[in-house]
Amino acid sequence: EVHLVESGGGLVRTGGSLRLSCAASGLDFGDYVIAWFRQAPGKEREAVSCINNRDGATFFAGSVKGRFTISSDNAKSTVYLQMNDLEPEDTAVYYCAAGRYGLLIRLPSEYGMDVWGKGTLVTVSP
Repeated sequence: EVHLVESGGGLVRTGGSLRLSCAASGLDFGDYVIAWFRQAPGKEREAVSCINNRDGATFFAGSVKGRFTISSDNAKSTVYLQMNDLEPEDTAVYYCAAGRYGLLIRLPSEYGMDVWGKGTLVTVSP
């Protein structure tokens, strides 16, 4: 059975940092794109960042570019989202998701993802 488990969320002040982890099991990790999405209260879910484990390509939403980085540890089947210089607008539930793509040229749509974690809450206080 395929599972994705997020961790690392919490409460941080503006300008602070958090590192989210997405641990995968039950899938061939190296064949998947792992993406982070977030959903703020009253807003639609949006893609934040992703990494294609097939070729290492990474993509970021414009709102987080330069502040967030993403990395993958294939030996641990875990993807990390390092979030720096956090802003109150980053407050949301963050979800990781896995999907199979060949060549990825942009952030994936949520509809293209096959497996989802349950999410972890990130709260950034002013």
